[in-house]
Amino acid sequence: MSPLLRIGRALGAFGFVVVAGTLGYVVLGFGILDALYQTVTTISTVGFREVHPLGAVGQIFTILLILAGVGTALYTFGVILEALIEGHLRQHMERRRMDRHISRMTGHAIICGFGRVGRAGAQYLATLGMPVVVVDRDPERLADLDVPTVVGDVTDDEVLEAAGIGRAHALITALDTDADNVYVTLSSRALRPDLIIIARARNDGSTSKLIRAGANRVVNPQLIGGRRMGAFALQPHVAEFLDVVMHDETLDYRIEEVEVSAGSPLAGRTLAEADLAAATGSLLMALRSPTGQFIANPPLERRLDPGTIVIALGTAPQLDALRREVKQSEGIGSP
Repeated sequence: MSPLLRIGRALGAFGFVVVAGTLGYVVLGFGILDALYQTVTTISTVGFREVHPLGAVGQIFTILLILAGVGTALYTFGVILEALIEGHLRQHMERRRMDRHISRMTGHAIICGFGRVGRAGAQYLATLGMPVVVVDRDPERLADLDVPTVVGDVTDDEVLEAAGIGRAHALITALDTDADNVYVTLSSRALRPDLIIIARARNDGSTSKLIRAGANRVVNPQLIGGRRMGAFALQPHVAEFLDVVMHDETLDYRIEEVEVSAGSPLAGRTLAEADLAAATGSLLMALRSPTGQFIANPPLERRLDPGTIVIALGTAPQLDALRREVKQSEGIGSP
């Protein structure tokens, strides 16, 4: 039971005793103020004299009021004192504030599981300025984090809704078992058909299951780590360059993607006509066609059909200029 609920029930019981005692003394002939005064002094064990002399009925009523009221008052005081001393009330209020903050978030990423993989993903997204909500069933893992958190079992739909899945941009499930990741993927896809879901796979055989469950991408950290080690062994400079460009926030250069929508001024034009290098200063590395085909170092006669993904290398100002160039007719970042 939450501390506020316990305090509310205790105060409710105490208030009921005060009201019942006051009404009882009013029936015995006391005025309202005198009846309230007599009730409070009785259940608080202050021990002042009676406001008015009591007959046998009044004495019996006072005995019953003492038995019921003193215990209720002590219980209420104990509950409040426990909440203040143990910090439960403060923790609950902080939880309420965080829940309100999460309820106002939009376009954020939900990280399910805050182990080594989830922690690395959350740190990377945070360095890029993307708001993150971390969900884990272990409160010790979430202690002292400077991002919004939700403590609970992420396989529960209510926990996903508390993390703002209805307004999220993406969800990363990095739980310890593939079965849990499949379950979270199924639940998340049912709640948000348009959500971007990235799932962790510990075994190669789980990749197809996660894709069928609704994951957009499946990542095997062990497989990727092994391939990167092999790449460093054969082509260390290429591997290090890509690693630095993608993950070192101190470097000015970045690789980013921009989609050419149907409303873009570049839709239907060739790369020669768009002349992105001259217009933005960024370096075009590849295109991904609407059918999913990658085209590295595309020829200048290549047409930018709607749905094409432009992958470019550049500094932050150059990539901002690229986004404006692609999306200016949509009213996004027009120069």
